[in-house]
Amino acid sequence: MKHGVVVFFLICGGGTGTLAQEAPSPESRVSPSTPQTAAPRAAPVPGAPDATLQDWNQQIAAAGQAGSLAEDYRIGPEDLIDVAVFQVPEMSGTVRVSAGGEISLPLLGVVQVAGLTPGGLELLLQDALRLTYLNDPHVGVFIREMHSHPVSVFGAVNKPGVFQVSGTKTLLEILALSEGLAQDAGDSVLIMRSARAPGGGQAGSAPAGAAGAEWQEAGVSSLPGPPTEAGTTKVNLKDLLESGNPRYNVPVYPLDTVTVTRAGIVYVIGDVHRPGGFVLKTNENISVLQALALAEGLLSTSKKNAARIIRTDKASGQRTEIAVDLGQILGGKATDPILQPNDVLFVPNSTARSILKGGAQTVLSTLSGILIWRR
Repeated sequence: MKHGVVVFFLICGGGTGTLAQEAPSPESRVSPSTPQTAAPRAAPVPGAPDATLQDWNQQIAAAGQAGSLAEDYRIGPEDLIDVAVFQVPEMSGTVRVSAGGEISLPLLGVVQVAGLTPGGLELLLQDALRLTYLNDPHVGVFIREMHSHPVSVFGAVNKPGVFQVSGTKTLLEILALSEGLAQDAGDSVLIMRSARAPGGGQAGSAPAGAAGAEWQEAGVSSLPGPPTEAGTTKVNLKDLLESGNPRYNVPVYPLDTVTVTRAGIVYVIGDVHRPGGFVLKTNENISVLQALALAEGLLSTSKKNAARIIRTDKASGQRTEIAVDLGQILGGKATDPILQPNDVLFVPNSTARSILKGGAQTVLSTLSGILIWRR
């Protein structure tokens, strides 16, 4: 794909020159995995903050609406189920599955149900009643509440949390449950899977003896499920949402944990053409001049020799102000500093009486509501 907009600027004295070239596909992005100090190859489309993120979230929402159950739901511990025996109300009722995967029913006593689908449990109960009490039993099983199939979603999503899912879901369907990607979403998703027993860790293989025979009759001899080994799968978001290759839309199983990585953001505010926050790619480093290029250069009223980098220490929360003479850097007489994630580059106005009046806190207060641009 092509890049959205490539911006190169030349500043001489107090003036600004800008050369922009537009490519046919503005939604394309690049996701380098190694640190780089060369000028960023793309800038966001002016007037369309984070267009890529908007496109991605639309795809995620569409996948959630179109998603269907990958397999029938399998009953697990703590689920609440309704059992209805036709014309035998005394055997009907609502029961909760125990931690051991069992329920207790009148006349039948304790029944192992974990790992069965509702349809499989219906067949099992009908066979058990036919052998003991009823000639032609009809049983209905309904899942009232799901509690045994959690998928945890964390990181840069709009609605992190724990979601109960019915069977296996795709990664896009899980992201849809969490209402899409947040503004500071990075370029990858991690799917972490813990070791579990065969059959998805819900019930394992069919039990031995009479109960096993009943499971065989119900069509459950060996429960399908996720891989039994622990591991972490990393998926690139750009591949997932722009390549069209279904292999990136990996399955997500109950008990998995999905984490969307967070990206660093560098802020450029003050006397520049396009102030805002610029999302960094994983392991990316950009310099002061590269950040100014993303902000489309300085205004003619900027005070180049009084710029500041405001940096906040993650551990202590302490803020540090680093003086930057943009005129010296532009003239090649000073080193071009490398910015860190969450740095704020502030360019004051030359007509202001007081530079950074009120200190860094005053500057940082202007970040609220600032546009975030994804490259």
